Amino acid sequence: MIRSYTDYPLQKHHTFGTSATARYYFEFTETEDMKGFLATNREWKNHEILILGEGSNLLFINDFQGLIINPNIPGISIAYEDRNNIWLEVGAGVKWDDLVEYAVFNGWGGIENLSLIPGKVGAAAVQNIGAYGMEIQTQIESVSGIDLETQTEITFEESECEYSYRDSIFKNKLKNRFIITSVSIKLDKFPEFILNYGDLKTETEKHGAINLRNIRKAVIAIRESKLPDPKVYGNAGSFFKNPVVETPVADQLLATYPKMPQYPGSVNTRKLAAGWLIEQCGWKGFRRGDAGVHEKQALVLVNYGKASGKEIFDLSEEIRQSVQERFGVELEREVNVIGSLP
Repeated sequence: MIRSYTDYPLQKHHTFGTSATARYYFEFTETEDMKGFLATNREWKNHEILILGEGSNLLFINDFQGLIINPNIPGISIAYEDRNNIWLEVGAGVKWDDLVEYAVFNGWGGIENLSLIPGKVGAAAVQNIGAYGMEIQTQIESVSGIDLETQTEITFEESECEYSYRDSIFKNKLKNRFIITSVSIKLDKFPEFILNYGDLKTETEKHGAINLRNIRKAVIAIRESKLPDPKVYGNAGSFFKNPVVETPVADQLLATYPKMPQYPGSVNTRKLAAGWLIEQCGWKGFRRGDAGVHEKQALVLVNYGKASGKEIFDLSEEIRQSVQERFGVELEREVNVIGSLP
């Protein structure tokens, strides 16, 4: 199926729900449809490109004057299995949480801690989503799609995706150049559970035995207790990444702020809790007009109704500045800001 429009409203295509339009919009459900579009619409090369999934990680600060491409490819199929593992081929347009539900229902582990994360599978592979001690990169076998520059189909093995914390080659070198069409996910038939993050183990035990279904229930319960539903209040989940600092910097901060949460990072680094830093600066529950910071989670910026993208962006800049001034730590947005400032 193909959908193609001009001056297309985007309010229902991103979870902040701010008003914005796309000059050109193209959505497809089959890889061949995209290849046909590229071959017969040569003018697409003259436009700025934005690849859109469910829009759960975007903030539009004004209208998008280029071409939005939405690879809304469905389908989950078993590609291969052995005694210990199963490999799924998943369309880029599959909702991420639908995939988690499917895996848990069938007793396959590896992504249960990533329950209820908004967005689609293609975007999850771009962002390297993670939560409660898991990251998607550990379960990705390969990522397939179309390179717009060469107009050819390419498959990247996991080792070629350049994954790191909330980052990938698709988010940097190949940003808005490589259209993901499907992702190969490896799952475990005999999973080892990861429960050492926050209250996950305690919450899981409230639901009974420790198993995939109860872990999923626990993650959903925790997320719903802390995060607003985008269908009620527009948001994109965590607006900022948890900053990673060198160990000496972390030690100095801990000496000054003994209650500061810190977590192991890569070699000689530690990860700080962005939400804690923001809360200490007094932003939790702050609201200006319809742009605000969620009352239960300072890491989440919210559109309470009719906030503009620029109002939310300006608030995020104030938050970044206050954290920098107090702690000397620079927050990096996890949300992608689309558009130009006046």
